[in-house]
Amino acid sequence: MRTFLAALFIGISCILQAQSPYQQTVLKDTRPAVIKRAAWATQQAPQTITAFQCDRSAGGIHDFYSEGDYWWPDPANPNGPYIQRDGQTNPENFVAHRQAMIRFSRVMGALAAGYIATRDNTYLQRALQHAKAWFETPATRMNPSLLYAQAIKGKVTGRGIGIIDTIHLMEVVQALSIMEKAGAIPPEDLAAFKSWFSEYVQWLTTHPYGKDEMNAANNHGTCWVMQVAAFARFVNNKELLAFCSNRYKTVLLPRQMAADGSFPLELKRTKPYGYSLFNLDAMSTICQLLSTPDNDLWRFTADSSKSIAKGIAYLYPYVNNKNSWPFAHDVMYWNSWPVAQPFLIFGAAAFQRPEYYRLWLLLNKDPEEEEVLRNLPVRNPLIWL
Repeated sequence: MRTFLAALFIGISCILQAQSPYQQTVLKDTRPAVIKRAAWATQQAPQTITAFQCDRSAGGIHDFYSEGDYWWPDPANPNGPYIQRDGQTNPENFVAHRQAMIRFSRVMGALAAGYIATRDNTYLQRALQHAKAWFETPATRMNPSLLYAQAIKGKVTGRGIGIIDTIHLMEVVQALSIMEKAGAIPPEDLAAFKSWFSEYVQWLTTHPYGKDEMNAANNHGTCWVMQVAAFARFVNNKELLAFCSNRYKTVLLPRQMAADGSFPLELKRTKPYGYSLFNLDAMSTICQLLSTPDNDLWRFTADSSKSIAKGIAYLYPYVNNKNSWPFAHDVMYWNSWPVAQPFLIFGAAAFQRPEYYRLWLLLNKDPEEEEVLRNLPVRNPLIWL
């Protein structure tokens, strides 16, 4: 009995040592919600993009397809090419593939968080079923490319801008990394998953759509770096990790942030509040993904004044008191923001700012508004800390 208790104590100690102080704090404060989400996730059957088809897609059953959010039928030419209405989402667009991917992300993130909270391998076994369906099973897998994302009727069958749709695979690879460390993925499945993401990273970095998105000047360029960093870390592509880190330092931060910490390109949009939150979330996630003791992006400063700390400090008051926002209200979904923005909890952990964490605790962690879900790829910070 004494030997068993000693072994149990050692096991628990190893688990606690593996958790960061903020991870332990988050778990203590949110454990019931984490367990509830994990219980929901265990009830979800795998469902991939092959379950939904759209006649307007130029691709096949295994190709992800979506349509440009802000493109509408032309009243002067109803059967002709769509026209743009920036910031206003067309409710008739095909979104089933995006919804399936968001659901996949929510399921995988919730199951991985449930495992961290309980060390119950059942959660990881369930997650394995979903991952195999998306990346391995011939009948249901998704092709590792995004040739037909954010198409526009009458104009293009796909665009580089559509690459932003796969930000929801980030919590999937975060979950897969946790599963890998726990020894919960059989070798042949792990090889299949890493092959899928290696192929996707190759496509993201070589296809013209990928290059277009990499060079985008606003949140799209940020999200390209964020995704490539997440996927490259999973497949241990050190060259790409170094590239993403350098791009954050030399392109994203200096070109997108103003001296006061704001993002002028996002403020010019018809949804300046939501886009500012989104871009700061993405930059903070890059710092969370890529920072090391020798290369701490959290404390990197560009142009002698621009830093992620300044960006968080700039937006924090407008999250704490949205009524103080000095710019135009978003043309749509103004009332849906803010939610539990990841920049708050990542920033709290990086800079030891308890006020950021207290605000994160108060905000909605389970939004259901589709626009919010689309722009909130990090929903389970427990698996990131």
